[in-house]
Amino acid sequence: MKSIFTSISALLFAAFLFAGCGEGKKGDNEQLARKKTELEKLQKDQAALSDKIMKLQAEIAGLDPDAAVKAKLVSIQTLSKDSFEHYIDLQGIIDARNVAYVSPRGAGGMVTAVFVKEGDRVTKGQTILKLDATLYQQQVVAAEQQIGGIKAQLEQAQSIYERQQNLWKSNIGTEVQVMNAKTALESLKSQYNAASENIKLAKEQLNTTNVTAAISGTINTINIKVGEFFAPGSQQVQIVNSNELKVRANVPENYLDRVSAGDKLMVTLPELNNKTIATKVSVQGRVIDPITRSFYIEGTIPADQSITPNQVALVRINDYSSNEALTVPVNIIQNDEQGKYVMLAVTENGKLTARKRTVEIGEMYQDKMEIKSGLSEGDTIITDGFQGLYEGQIIETLRNPS
Repeated sequence: MKSIFTSISALLFAAFLFAGCGEGKKGDNEQLARKKTELEKLQKDQAALSDKIMKLQAEIAGLDPDAAVKAKLVSIQTLSKDSFEHYIDLQGIIDARNVAYVSPRGAGGMVTAVFVKEGDRVTKGQTILKLDATLYQQQVVAAEQQIGGIKAQLEQAQSIYERQQNLWKSNIGTEVQVMNAKTALESLKSQYNAASENIKLAKEQLNTTNVTAAISGTINTINIKVGEFFAPGSQQVQIVNSNELKVRANVPENYLDRVSAGDKLMVTLPELNNKTIATKVSVQGRVIDPITRSFYIEGTIPADQSITPNQVALVRINDYSSNEALTVPVNIIQNDEQGKYVMLAVTENGKLTARKRTVEIGEMYQDKMEIKSGLSEGDTIITDGFQGLYEGQIIETLRNPS
C-alpha cells in the first residue's frame, strides 16, 4: 500500500509540475503580445511625439531664453538681388532654310548622263543631269531648214519689190505691180519671223534636256540613273544649302501666351561637345497641332560647316527675365498650413535664432526659385540644417558663400 501511495503521489506531483509549466508558458506569450502591441502603438505615435517635443522646446525657449538648449548647426546665406531667367526646355532639330528638289523644266525624259553624286557641291545653274535630246535636236534642224528656204524667198521678194519701185518711178509698169510685190515681201517677212520664233522655241526645248541646279548647295540625295525616266515633280534629286540653317522645335500649347517672335533662344548641340548658339525666335506658328497639342517655333542658325541639317538640338526659350530678382534654392522651400515658407537666421538678444518667414514664390528654373514677396535683400536664409528647426530655436552657423 505504501508503495502504491508513493507511486500515485509521484504521478500527481509530476502532473502538477507539468500544469504549472504550461500556465507559465501561456503567461509569457500573453505578456509578449501586450509588449508588441504597446511598441506598435508607440511607433505609430512617433511623429506626433516628435512634434510635441519640438513645441515644448519652443515654449521653454520662450519662457526661459537662458535655458541650456543645445544650438543646432546650420548653413546660412545672405540674400542679394541678381538677374534671373526662366527657360522652356525643348528638343528640336536643325533644318536647312533652302532645300530644293531638282526637276526638269519640260516634260521630262530618259536620263542619258548624270554629272554629280551625293555629297558634291554644286552652284546655281550647274548641269546635274542630261536627258535624251534626239527629238528636240530634230526639231531644231527642221526649223533651221525651214527658215533657210524662207530666207531665200525673202531675199528674192525684196529684190523684186525694189525693181518694181524703180520701174514705177521711171513710169514703167503699174502701181498694182508695186503693191503686189510689197504684199509678197511683207508676207515672207512674217513667215521669216515666225520661223525664227520656231527656232528659238525648238532650241529652248532642246535646252530643257539639261537639268540644272536651282540653288547652290550640296547634293544630299540622288536616286536617278542613266536609262531611267526623269519626270517633273519627282523628288529623286535633292540639294541642301547648309549656309542658311534654322532650328525648329514644337512648344506645348500651354506656353502659347508666353512665347513670341524676338524671344531669346539658346541652342545646344550635344553631338558637337554641347556647342551653344544664341539666337532669337524668328517664326512662331499660330496653329495648334491637334495631335501633339503644340505649335512650332524657328530660329536662325549662323552658317557653320560643322552643323548639318536634321541634327538634334536642345532648345531653351527665354520666356521670363528679371534683372533684380531675389532667388533661393528650391530645396529650402517648406510647406505648412499657412503656405510656403523658409527659415531665416535672425539675431535676437545677441543670439542667432531661427525664424519662419512665409513667402510668395514666382518662377522656378533648375535649382532656383524666385521669391516675389516675404523676403528682402539682406535677409539671411538658412540653406542647410533647416529640417526640423522650430520657431525661436537657437542656432550656430556655417556661412555659405553668397
